[in-house]
Amino acid sequence: MLIFVQIALVLAVIIVSVALMRGGSNARHLAIRRMMLILFAAVAVLSIFFPGLLSSVATFFGVGRGTDLVLYGTIVSVLVFMSTTYQRFRVMEVSMTKLARRIAIDEVPQPGARVGTEPPAGSNRG
Repeated sequence: MLIFVQIALVLAVIIVSVALMRGGSNARHLAIRRMMLILFAAVAVLSIFFPGLLSSVATFFGVGRGTDLVLYGTIVSVLVFMSTTYQRFRVMEVSMTKLARRIAIDEVPQPGARVGTEPPAGSNRG
């Protein structure tokens, strides 16, 4: 039964990694994160009120102890967190690059304009 749990965990890691690395930050990924958070909260509450239940589930899967099952779940959760954080930073970097390019283009002096003068009223430079 331990090999079943190992294969399931490896598949979970691969599927979550591929799913989160492929697309951008959209509503689907936000929904996945929220569902995982709700699932985590439900399991945490159940394990607090019924500590023997977690050990029973771990024994059912052949893991041995409930703490080992929690460790495996934590590893998958950390991987998901790292993937989503990486994705968010990548989106922010693209946005900052676009913003920096736009500002650089807007601040180029117009031909024939004097340096250090204010732009004429009604222009979109500032």
